[in-house]
Amino acid sequence: MRKFLALVAVGLLGVLNAQTLKVGMSMDYPPFEFINDQAKPSGFDVELIEAISKKIGVEVTLHNISFDGLIPALKAGKINAVMSAMSATDDRRKSVDFTDSYYATENLFIRKKGSDINENNIKGKKIGVQLGTVQEAAANMIEGAKVVPSDNILGAIMGLKVGKVDIVLVDSSIGYGYLKQNSDLEEFLKLPDGSEGFSIAFDKGKQTEIIGKINKALEELKADGTFDAIAKKYDLQ
Repeated sequence: MRKFLALVAVGLLGVLNAQTLKVGMSMDYPPFEFINDQAKPSGFDVELIEAISKKIGVEVTLHNISFDGLIPALKAGKINAVMSAMSATDDRRKSVDFTDSYYATENLFIRKKGSDINENNIKGKKIGVQLGTVQEAAANMIEGAKVVPSDNILGAIMGLKVGKVDIVLVDSSIGYGYLKQNSDLEEFLKLPDGSEGFSIAFDKGKQTEIIGKINKALEELKADGTFDAIAKKYDLQ
């Protein structure tokens, strides 16, 4: 791909230096990160980290890892950053440091059209979620809910369509994209997700300097219109 962006396999342990930032993404989460028709990484996060890398003068390599494996890969040193529509939560802060938030969303509850499921009768229902997400944690807090995790949101959506689950709980920015593509589904409830928004994660206590540089770059990209232009491209405004 372009000078500041490359897709490579996860391999030997990497240490962040002045030139390279190894970023983990779960590329099954459009419009934030996905593999496009040309078999290349695409999405809001992909273009934003490229813009950030130019601002701070580092090369970025992208590593496609399942979402629930991102923080373990970070802690093991296989990558040195995670940017994958990851919400900054108190629980995650126990093991990682986050940059400032760059995007905020909510928890979206989706059902099949014509269903009688509503916010008052969720108890005992099967709720499809993506493994390792804030939404999985939120579903587990619903009294009587039977949580059915999938490796990705598409799996949860397909489970809803064929009746394996009654509800899908998903990040709203992702959920609305699936609703546009599936006229047989609809939202019925939206709630705060309890996080500070999507942020870039680093191993705890190890990358204070680079976090400061990224925070400054985010401010500059928002001020000069680059951030909004990328968001508009992926229908995230």
